[in-house]
Amino acid sequence: MKRDFKIAVIGLGYVGFPLACLFARKYPVVGFDLNSERIRQLADGIDRNNEVSCETHAAALANGMRLTSDPEEIRDCNVYIVAVPTPVDRHHHPDMTPLERASRIIGGILSAGDIVIFESTVYPGATEEYCAPIIEEVSGLRLNEDFFLGYSPERINPGDRLHSVETIVKITSGSTPEIAEVIDGLYGSVLRNGTFKAPSIKVAEAAKIMENTQRDINIAFMNEMAMIFDEIDIDIFDVIEAASTKWNFLPFQPGLVGGHCISVDPYYLIEQSKDKGIYPRLTTEARRINNSMAKHVVSKLIRHMTLANIPVVDSRILILGFTFKENCPDVRNTKIADVYDTLRKYTSRIQIFDPWADPKEVQRYYGIDIVSDPALLHRGEYDAVLYSVKHSEFESLGLESLCRPGGIFLDVKGNLDRKISTHRL
Repeated sequence: MKRDFKIAVIGLGYVGFPLACLFARKYPVVGFDLNSERIRQLADGIDRNNEVSCETHAAALANGMRLTSDPEEIRDCNVYIVAVPTPVDRHHHPDMTPLERASRIIGGILSAGDIVIFESTVYPGATEEYCAPIIEEVSGLRLNEDFFLGYSPERINPGDRLHSVETIVKITSGSTPEIAEVIDGLYGSVLRNGTFKAPSIKVAEAAKIMENTQRDINIAFMNEMAMIFDEIDIDIFDVIEAASTKWNFLPFQPGLVGGHCISVDPYYLIEQSKDKGIYPRLTTEARRINNSMAKHVVSKLIRHMTLANIPVVDSRILILGFTFKENCPDVRNTKIADVYDTLRKYTSRIQIFDPWADPKEVQRYYGIDIVSDPALLHRGEYDAVLYSVKHSEFESLGLESLCRPGGIFLDVKGNLDRKISTHRL
């Protein structure tokens, strides 16, 4: 078994690039991505995802980390770590295309004795039952005879500087007990807080998907409570503050659930459950509730505008924030797009301000124009302001000066001074 590791990280997004930089501290690393523009930017020291510091990025390149979009340049590696997206289609069915493509690329360059480790979130069994057969077919090699598998689920939280890839506890697993030890040792050699070796690849896969599904369900409960309390004129954030005085209360926050993890991963479990003849009622209902929150937010805004005698049709509305979470440039699956599309039925005079999101990327993926320069805001002219993402830059924006006199300011996040916001979610 090879022990002089040369690592290829396949997929250099929010997960793969920080991982590649981490391994580059100790091992030869080649970062691979099909997006040649992404490769060019990373080679020039630019990470638009802002997940890796300039110092860490520069150190990885200085240590010899190579970046490529040519599969031939990773042929001489002996460990392949796959960190490609696992999205869903518009019907919320799992889209395995990125995983299939990555598996075929690996199959075309794999050598005897190599190890393939998947980090992408999948349903339990996908690594061995879906990816392995593709690799075997393309390579002509046999699993656990000629090559070996591992699974170590990613735990990247975009925008979170505290729980970085280096500091989290990493779950590891392998297709044989011996390979599980090798993979555990590989990750353990670069992590500060160690690893947890799962008894099987399926357990590791299930742990990851359960982590995100649990959060989705808990947030859905809070969103349901928010909708109920709204009907009886109770502020959900006041209730959370009061309930948090009990030692075992879990203070999850209500709100818009977007992004590429919590709003996506449960569908992989839902699909697999249905294939096994089990209908996952709680998980499915949580997804339905969280997907309905954009319409609830718009409905609440329109209701308060109407009660304040502000005509909704042709009104001037400002949305603060477009990314799926605060202090992060990621716009994938952002629910602000749903809010915007719903409001557009009433008015075209909607402005979205977000200093983190790339306006070109938003236009390319959503067909929506946003601004990132606060000088372009029409202060004191908005009939309504929707505070939807808690970017730190908003704290010094002068929020109290945005609405016109008598305008509506709806705080979706529930963290603003009530002297600024007229209403909360």
